[in-house]
Amino acid sequence: MIQQPRTRARRRSGELDWLLDDMVLRVAGLRHAVVLSNDGLAVGASEGLGREDAEHLAAVASGFHSLAKGAGRHFGAGGVRQTMVEMDDGFLFVAAAGDGSCLALLTAVTADIGLVAYEMARLVKRVGEHLRTAPRAAARPPAAG
Repeated sequence: MIQQPRTRARRRSGELDWLLDDMVLRVAGLRHAVVLSNDGLAVGASEGLGREDAEHLAAVASGFHSLAKGAGRHFGAGGVRQTMVEMDDGFLFVAAAGDGSCLALLTAVTADIGLVAYEMARLVKRVGEHLRTAPRAAARPPAAG
């Protein structure tokens, strides 16, 4: 079977990707953006991020978000709005973005983290319906015949 060529094979969701691309272009120091399901699957990614890196960032972000939710539950601190990790050369932000989804941003160390957090919250609010990801259904066993 011959497959039709795709100009951007790694792109998963054009609706989200253009919003992520726009944010990366507008916010100084913002390197990459990924929308992910709570179970760590990349749903959308900004232009400069390859498929493998988008999937890796999604998995990392999912883990951080899950750990933060567990800490909130255990210590009675409530739900998680945002998780931020400071690294030597940048920051990783993860925020809930609709039911079952998160938005992850990777920035340079020089980024204005207040502006990044503000723009992240704005994007989540603006497109919350687009960022909702239904939970994956468990595989059903074949019907007995």
